Amino acid sequence: MLLTQPGILAEGTSLARYLTFTVGAEAGIKTALTALANSIETDSTVVGLGQSLVSLLGKEVPGLRSLQPQTGPGIDIPSTPATLWCWLRGVDRGELFHRSRQIESLLAPGFMLVDAIDAFQYDQNRDLSGYEDGTENPSGEAAIQAAIVQGQGPGLDGSSFVAVQQWLHDFDVLDEMTTEQRDDVIGRHISDNEEFETAPESAHVKRAAQESFDPEAFILRRSMPWAEGMDAGLVFVAFGKSFDAFEKILGRMLGNEDTIRDALLTFTRPVNGACFWCPPVRNGKLDLDILSLQDFMAGASSF
Repeated sequence: MLLTQPGILAEGTSLARYLTFTVGAEAGIKTALTALANSIETDSTVVGLGQSLVSLLGKEVPGLRSLQPQTGPGIDIPSTPATLWCWLRGVDRGELFHRSRQIESLLAPGFMLVDAIDAFQYDQNRDLSGYEDGTENPSGEAAIQAAIVQGQGPGLDGSSFVAVQQWLHDFDVLDEMTTEQRDDVIGRHISDNEEFETAPESAHVKRAAQESFDPEAFILRRSMPWAEGMDAGLVFVAFGKSFDAFEKILGRMLGNEDTIRDALLTFTRPVNGACFWCPPVRNGKLDLDILSLQDFMAGASSF
């Protein structure tokens, strides 16, 4: 997919940094976005635009919407929208820090940094609970079919939608569980990562089984653990050709279909969440033509 930001489909990364921005000065948005589009390496930095930013530019991306806050038994799913999101991939934390500063400087004419989260690979793609993460991730052509917009025309083809949530784990709750209880929560044996039929219906793998929906709800997960001080959890990152699959899975986890709540929620909860549109690329640079930045600049200068 030559039109897709390469970092979306790239397999694996040792370290990551997630940056979120809000608008600082509307008059500087064109300058900032143009500088970002022309400067970043799209194989190591993935960029997403929020609905508020696209609306501010007077444009519309079909399918782009904000994450809706939801409430289930004992759990709240927060929505914390942001205007711009950058996912930095790499192998050296110092390099990621300096690249973050460069991006912040590029965006300074129009945007302000509001959050930065560092994430890392744990024991070959395990969540900090000890279980393998993203086991059922599609790959190859299946990943493209799940995550990438196709057949919608120039400016949209090759793009993707991403849902991002920071989940906070309660390790005291986990510590009180036996291995068997933990396995029942996940629906896999931690020893060999194999699913087992006797797992309860609340097991996460049964709640979130992507092939069990009609139509199937496949997403491309690029989640990684995070830790700050003694707090830690998972940065959940899910790319899709739309938000439909993500929303279906989240709804079932909350028990919206059958009142059975995902047992995963006994030890973890999201503390923030937002949705973004990841534009396509052209000649290795972000393709922002659909936003007509020059038109926005002309309108802004007329006030």
